[in-house]
Amino acid sequence: MLAGLFSPRAVTKLAFAPPVPLAARSGLALVLIVRNEARHIGEWAAFHRAAGVAHVLAYDNGCTDATMQVLSRELGDALSVVPWAQKLSEAGSGREIHNQVLAYAHAICNFGPRFRWMGCIDADEFLVPKGAGDLNAALAGLAECPNISLPWHNFGRNGHQVPPEGGVLANYTRRAADPMSGARGVTNFKCLFDPARVTAAKVHQFDVDGQAVTWNDRGERFAVKDRVQRAFYSAERIQLNHYYTRSEAELVAKIARGSNRTVAARRHAARVRRNVANIEADEVEDRCALAFLERAG
Repeated sequence: MLAGLFSPRAVTKLAFAPPVPLAARSGLALVLIVRNEARHIGEWAAFHRAAGVAHVLAYDNGCTDATMQVLSRELGDALSVVPWAQKLSEAGSGREIHNQVLAYAHAICNFGPRFRWMGCIDADEFLVPKGAGDLNAALAGLAECPNISLPWHNFGRNGHQVPPEGGVLANYTRRAADPMSGARGVTNFKCLFDPARVTAAKVHQFDVDGQAVTWNDRGERFAVKDRVQRAFYSAERIQLNHYYTRSEAELVAKIARGSNRTVAARRHAARVRRNVANIEADEVEDRCALAFLERAG
């Protein structure tokens, strides 16, 4: 009991010197740490290829299914795979080092020089261009913003008990009505950033030039701590769709896989179920991802 109460906190933020950019750097690279997502990863890869992503850096967190083969088939030379099945801790304190944050820091420092933009998202998240032809066009108006925070737009089970035919985007079109509603919206962010200016990384936050600052997709600057304010919200250029649960059967499997960190199974399951209930308490229809695919042809 006492050992659990006083267990050391995990290392969830890493600082580093930003990489020196190559003169010919270009495009947007996505960093993905992934484990056993073969069912849906092809749709994820095809969507982001259509949306203008130049490269995917896939960190293989111990996949035992066909995830990497599907990614390779969809992306070809636009894919780099890094083995990443590990749990590391500080030798002295025993503090666990968050494996996802470590992957992001590794990607920025080692691949960052090649790309103008990078983003760190998951296999259940889709970056949807709003109005613009693709993500590159959407980002063109944000060139002066070194770090853009995109709020989650959380989609629930949409009534599906088992995975439906036809993929994620066509079958999950209802989301939490208010992305900035705190507990009900399960508010969090993922970021797109200039890797040459990132000086520290967390899962949902990237410091730039030594400062904890970020911009919304209208190009407005905020302190990171203030991005939860309603005034920060914007999805004018890019919307981050987060398919948090997909079907009930997949939700059960997600809970069984556990957290990316060492967390008690009962605590993890309770948190996930609470989030699902909050997402589904008040929903609206949102077909922006399908509208993009129609525009893209």
